Amino acid sequence: MTEAKHHILFLSDGGNNLELMAECFARKMNKADIDFTSATMMPPKLNPITQDVMQEKGMDISILTLKTLVDIEPFMFDLIITLGDFDQTCSPNLPGMPPNFSWAVPDPDPGEDEEEIEEELRIARDMLEDRIKILFSAGLLHALFVTRRNLELLLDNLIDGVMAHTTTRRIFFFNKAAEEITGYRREELIGKDCHEVFPGRFCGGMCDFCESITQKNIDQVEESEVSFTRPDGKLRILKMSIMPVSDSDNEGVGALISFKDETELKQLKSRIKHHHSIGGLIGRDPKMLELFDQIREVSNVLVPVLIEGESGTGKELVANAIHDTGPRAENPFVAINCGALPEGVLESELFGHEKGAFSGAVQERKGRFELADGGTIFLDEVGELSPAMQVKLLRVLQEQRFERVGGEESIQVDVRIISATNQNLRKMMEKKKFRRDLFYRLCVVPITLPTLRERRLDIPMLVEHFLELTALELKRPVLTPSNEVMDLLTGYSWPGNVRELHNAVGYIYVKCRAGNIEPEHLPPEIVNYEEKVPAKPGPALKMKKEEVLMALAKSEGNRKEAAKMLGIGRATLYRYLDHYGLK
Repeated sequence: MTEAKHHILFLSDGGNNLELMAECFARKMNKADIDFTSATMMPPKLNPITQDVMQEKGMDISILTLKTLVDIEPFMFDLIITLGDFDQTCSPNLPGMPPNFSWAVPDPDPGEDEEEIEEELRIARDMLEDRIKILFSAGLLHALFVTRRNLELLLDNLIDGVMAHTTTRRIFFFNKAAEEITGYRREELIGKDCHEVFPGRFCGGMCDFCESITQKNIDQVEESEVSFTRPDGKLRILKMSIMPVSDSDNEGVGALISFKDETELKQLKSRIKHHHSIGGLIGRDPKMLELFDQIREVSNVLVPVLIEGESGTGKELVANAIHDTGPRAENPFVAINCGALPEGVLESELFGHEKGAFSGAVQERKGRFELADGGTIFLDEVGELSPAMQVKLLRVLQEQRFERVGGEESIQVDVRIISATNQNLRKMMEKKKFRRDLFYRLCVVPITLPTLRERRLDIPMLVEHFLELTALELKRPVLTPSNEVMDLLTGYSWPGNVRELHNAVGYIYVKCRAGNIEPEHLPPEIVNYEEKVPAKPGPALKMKKEEVLMALAKSEGNRKEAAKMLGIGRATLYRYLDHYGLK
């Protein structure tokens, strides 16, 4: 026997077995493609008067199974027909419920006279027989089922997975994309608690329906990224949106969950970032790709490296990358800022001291060179070294040995020297401020870092990177910069380089709580920067205010389109807007 294609439920809340009468008549119609079920809201029992009334029609309701809503899952039906004076507040109020027809047929009160009850039940019987005949003959059921099936087909053809469940987490819809993404068949899930069928919590514990739904979160849409393990053991990364569903009275009745598989996208992003990164450095500008090649070349040759570049360009990151990609990666990487400490303290920090070497030296202490033995020492701001410290450092570089402050024993070390400066050491040598012999000891291989304004191609990538990083640190959603904001960021001079950009993203997260980043969320020096830049000479200076206004009107305020109409770049358009007071 083949399974019925459609399912109809007759539902009443009285004790007169109206639902059994309706089921009897429906089954008599012998619709092979429809399965009929009846149930009550109250504990069921067979009413002898109803049985007698139906026997007058040659029908026996005693052979039918008495059921309540506890015995069935109402959302599994294609149509629910409620009978009698049905209290709609008692009706199962579920999202995705099938169409609900309410037939007002006599439903006698148990306190009435037996003859009155019998007469009312005969009227109800005849009304039910007539209505079911009309229901089957008018083609309404076919149209209803086709409409419902078309909706399911529409959802089945979505790329995203879609699942819906009740407030008790009973799953009543699961489309084909959901099957493909999760590896579960809908037949395995329909009617079951999502906590019981999925390992762990499908939503990652982010869904309000994990416990209960309250009025305060009816309109909230929760978005999250969750790890999901399929039945075949494959781990997938799902981007999920969970939307509470409410009824006409704004009462929570369930949830709609949509999700997409972003595993491959995550892996691709990871590979791209790996391809355009080394250590903590990221970039795709040709200057940065050239820098990455330099780092790889020098990492395996244990010669001193001098890293030059403006403040905030990432000199320590380069030093770390050289160490981490070289043969000493498992050994210590020890950094010290030579410009941050007075000379006496710096000497102790570099070489260590013996107990009692000076006031406060209560115990022996190893210096940075000893701590870095077998690894790498990074001397930042080496241009700040005093002449006396330059001499002491030169000796260590020449002999690879030193004495602690207050000590006599000579200590041998094996360290790789990487130094960095934001000063021009060559000019300092000419002015006798930096020793020439020390310079050539430090600068066997020079590496010059490009400024951020010299690698503007990397700004969008860096912005995305810092937005993700800051969102993770603050446990907030990742913000999205508008095109106008990205234009301002790429057009700014960045005197503080990458460090300033990172700080600007922190400022953005203070000003922008959610959604898109707009110019008003940027630090003032970035927003106002274009006002300080003189307009470029040439034909663009001849643009009249009326021309700019006309272009804006034609583009309905779209600045990108307006700039295209005027034949200028967006940055130039912004300067005109500032100049004419139109911004």
